[in-house]
Amino acid sequence: MTTQQFSEAELARQPAAYWTGVAYEALIAYTRALQAEKGYTQPQFWLLRNLSANDISPDGAGMTLPELRAAMASYIRPEDDLAAEAEVLLDRGWLTRDAEDRLWLTDKGEQARVDLARSAPAIRAALHQGIDDADYVTTVKVLQQLIRNADGMPGPVASR
Repeated sequence: MTTQQFSEAELARQPAAYWTGVAYEALIAYTRALQAEKGYTQPQFWLLRNLSANDISPDGAGMTLPELRAAMASYIRPEDDLAAEAEVLLDRGWLTRDAEDRLWLTDKGEQARVDLARSAPAIRAALHQGIDDADYVTTVKVLQQLIRNADGMPGPVASR
């Protein structure tokens, strides 16, 4: 992607919604490409995380696909097919399904979640290259203020 160079005055007039959208798409595409190289998808990782008592799930209880979709509503993408992703994890033995159609994380799935989580720091480091922590914090604070100004409610986000 070629980016045009703008003066600071020109940048100050740029629409935040455009740039946040471009950034979102680029960051998701980059993250998903790196995960695919390692043999898994972002939705598969989210399924494991949402079913793990050692991660997002408060108790490690099984969940149905509609319950999982609801739990992931703030970050799942429209094109993400949780049913298909869950089938892959069932085939790998990382999940099981009970008689009530609840998905449960297996010991093998928990180990996979731990192994997959080890990729996250490298992905973050690559994305944050050339950005110091102070600038990053300022950016997040600016985005939070933009959200508040738009009558949104920025809440805390667990690392996904």
